[in-house]
Amino acid sequence: MKMGAKDTAALETQSIEEDFDQPSPLRKIISVASIAAGVQFGWALQLSLLTPYVQLLGIPHKWSSLIWLCGPISGMIVQPIVGYYSDRCTSRFGRRRPFIASGAALVAVAVFLIGYAADIGYKMGDKLEQTPRVRAIGVFALGFWILDVANNTLQGPCRAFLADLAAGDAKRTRVANAVFSFFMAVGNVLGYAAGSYTNLHKMFPFAMTNACDIYCANLKSCFFLSITLLLIVTVTSLWYVKDKQWSPPPVNPGEEKTKTVPFFGEIFGAFKVMERPMWMLLIVTALNWIAWFPFLLFDTDWMGREVYGGSSQGDDRMKKLYNEGVHSGALGLMFNSIVLGFMSLGVEWIGRKVGGAKRLWGIVNFILAVGLAMTVLVTKLAADYRKIAGPYAGPSPGIRAGALSLFAVLGIPLAITFSIPFALASIFSSSSGAGQGLSLGVLNLAIVIPQMIVSLGGGPFDALFGGGNLPAFILGAIAAAISGVLAFTVLPSPPPDAPASSGAMGFH
Repeated sequence: MKMGAKDTAALETQSIEEDFDQPSPLRKIISVASIAAGVQFGWALQLSLLTPYVQLLGIPHKWSSLIWLCGPISGMIVQPIVGYYSDRCTSRFGRRRPFIASGAALVAVAVFLIGYAADIGYKMGDKLEQTPRVRAIGVFALGFWILDVANNTLQGPCRAFLADLAAGDAKRTRVANAVFSFFMAVGNVLGYAAGSYTNLHKMFPFAMTNACDIYCANLKSCFFLSITLLLIVTVTSLWYVKDKQWSPPPVNPGEEKTKTVPFFGEIFGAFKVMERPMWMLLIVTALNWIAWFPFLLFDTDWMGREVYGGSSQGDDRMKKLYNEGVHSGALGLMFNSIVLGFMSLGVEWIGRKVGGAKRLWGIVNFILAVGLAMTVLVTKLAADYRKIAGPYAGPSPGIRAGALSLFAVLGIPLAITFSIPFALASIFSSSSGAGQGLSLGVLNLAIVIPQMIVSLGGGPFDALFGGGNLPAFILGAIAAAISGVLAFTVLPSPPPDAPASSGAMGFH
């Protein structure tokens, strides 16, 4: 036992020296980045299956977006706090690993509550024929909140861990974020593939119960696979890659008093001293996510409702049509993730070809704007086809292919959204002196505040225009176009005396 403790101490000492002196080997970066596959598997299931699921539990469409408020609220509060304390964690296991391990454990608890929400609600007194199932919705909402807290506890430290392993090297930082984005795509592909397969519950016969129908049993089975993947990649990565142990830098007693600032004081302080490049990054990121979140929230619902013409609250044939559309949407999201994965591997090369990161980001934001606007055309074509073929016909093969192609094309801008902003934030933080966790937490505010706006206003905004998902999609297209213009015009190029920033933003 004594020898084992010495070996552990030697490994940790070695990792400290390596982290401080030079960037870590690529294999370690890949190992940590692989955690994104496990996290994103769960996110893919959330985005593709949970909005339809809460409607099946009885929440009306116009209010279903409110259940997603927990994500941005927990992101706004949890991720900056986790980032702040992971910058200062003095655990012998390192700064980031304790938070990543805690997040994985919370995911397991949350998945159990979400998967068994209908069963727990039934045991607590829900009637099977009753809608809404109030108790099941309560259990589901609790699990959903815990899942979002857990994901935010995982993702922030993972990003910061990658920045630590890059050790300030601009090229290695770009590569780390691109690899992270690639594994996000892998997780998306697996999650959406699982979500699009309608017989997954047969792998877990116990999943289907009196309170849990086939759709619910498939969702439960998907989450079983999700938590298995997450635990495998998390345990493997945390065992293989040692984290540096942090100790406070030596300061004079007088200086220590002035530098010890409460957490929220540091957040506001970060905004006060934030330079123009970071402000511009936050503005472009916020508009980018105002564009993305309506589609990410309602994409499969759009397929089931507008493209297939089904309804989660209609008769059995309408519900069947709606479910077919949701599963077809999950297939589209899988195509989206495949494109995202390939695009992630080529971000740096494409960036050099088009003249830099700001130009690449601007171009793909216009692609996003056009893609969201095209949902109007697909919806109209599907509605016209149903007038001829009948209300239960579903879309024609050509319309379905067009909708799935739209999903695939949107994987191009999504790859940029998942990589460039985080790489820039990591590099800007090194020049400002802020910790990686705190800087990524500040960037996260530019993501979660737009999500809160869409969650609060998306459903009622759609209802003002007669229901459906198109009004929010059109608003997203406008936001995407504005963010594209700003990326071209106000997002600054790096100063010539900052090689790290130059490498990140200009791909020189």
